[in-house]
Amino acid sequence: MTLTAGILLLSIFFILLFIGVPIAISIAGASIATMLILFPFDVAVFTSAQKMVTGLDSFALLAIPFFILSGIIMNNGGIALRLINVAKLLSGRLPGSLAHTNVMGNMLFGSISGSSVAAAAAIGGVMSPIQKKEGYDQTYSAAVNIASAPTGLLIPPSGLLIIYSLVSGGTSVAALFMAGYVPGILWGIATMMVAYVIAKKKKYSVSQRITVKDGLKVIWEAIPSLLLIVIVLGGIIAGIFTATEGAAIAVAYSLVLSMIYRTFKWKQLPNMLLETVGMTAVIMLLIGTSTILSLVMSFTGIPEAISQGLLSLTDNPIIILLIMNVILLIIGTFMDITPAVLIFTPIFLPIVSSFGMDPVHFGIMMAFNLCIGNITPPVGSALFVGASVAKVKIEHVVKPLLPFYAVIILVLMIVTFIPQVSLALPKLFGL
Repeated sequence: MTLTAGILLLSIFFILLFIGVPIAISIAGASIATMLILFPFDVAVFTSAQKMVTGLDSFALLAIPFFILSGIIMNNGGIALRLINVAKLLSGRLPGSLAHTNVMGNMLFGSISGSSVAAAAAIGGVMSPIQKKEGYDQTYSAAVNIASAPTGLLIPPSGLLIIYSLVSGGTSVAALFMAGYVPGILWGIATMMVAYVIAKKKKYSVSQRITVKDGLKVIWEAIPSLLLIVIVLGGIIAGIFTATEGAAIAVAYSLVLSMIYRTFKWKQLPNMLLETVGMTAVIMLLIGTSTILSLVMSFTGIPEAISQGLLSLTDNPIIILLIMNVILLIIGTFMDITPAVLIFTPIFLPIVSSFGMDPVHFGIMMAFNLCIGNITPPVGSALFVGASVAKVKIEHVVKPLLPFYAVIILVLMIVTFIPQVSLALPKLFGL
């Protein structure tokens, strides 16, 4: 039964994807079709509907629309420009200083907005014309922006890690948030190293010195924006409020901050709410349909069969983790991050748990791996947005991205095989 169910599930899923059916519908269709070989039609449909409802009945999931809304408000609230000024202050004396500013801007804005696409659009949209004016090659500028955009998915607060927490059976959100810091920063540093080498070779300019007075002014103006991270994460880690409550506080804070900056207009609010509803609906539908998939897999024993098959090849944890990384890298090239987390966490987590891997460590490894798919063809959303704001074609920017891919995968290996990279901060804070 397991083999039949597995073949049917995968065949229908990939056929539907191939003919252009949305991924959430593909997951639901394949899952219900597989259930029909196990149950009568009415039982299969009723059970699927019931499972979708119960799968979405979670207080933790309320954090997702709040974080999405706070990111949208910040994207339109003048916060990106202030963070860019701070990044420029920190990296201004390095060769290719504008490229480093782009990377640090993506790290700062991405962590606050929790979106690689928002970071690529907001920071890249501001930096690309400036870099073009300074004589930077546009494909180089686009590659730097694209390569660093996903850092915000790892540096908290992150909706992706909240979804992993839910699907992994309640892994601590606070621990996952703290665990994402070092890997996210290492990703940013790695892209800056490549940007430095290329900038040095092409003799790109260094920014002019800034006076102490101007530097202090830049920092002062950016402190309210940066305080959002401190307030939200500090409150969650200290146990003052939950991740969901922290997300609601992020919305209120970003709204007030945008009003103080005088960049917010009330007439923008309906469109912001509409955009939030649209993005949330897509994610929730994915989560709902994935709960049907989880039911089918658990009932038919597919995860156990995959686990036994993988462990029959080798019992070496290093080899198993390498195989998982390769699978996730391939999956990430054609599947969005959220459905990939929902589908593969129940399959891979029991395997790594069998040889003692911490679920927090595995969650960061998985998130890091799938974030790479966000900047690779054919479906990398940050890749498309980054190329669009730089006004370059996708095929022209892929080659300049290759050295960035290489160092990012190197950092992935470090994150995978050195648990302390992810676990040091959670342990330091007793999480």
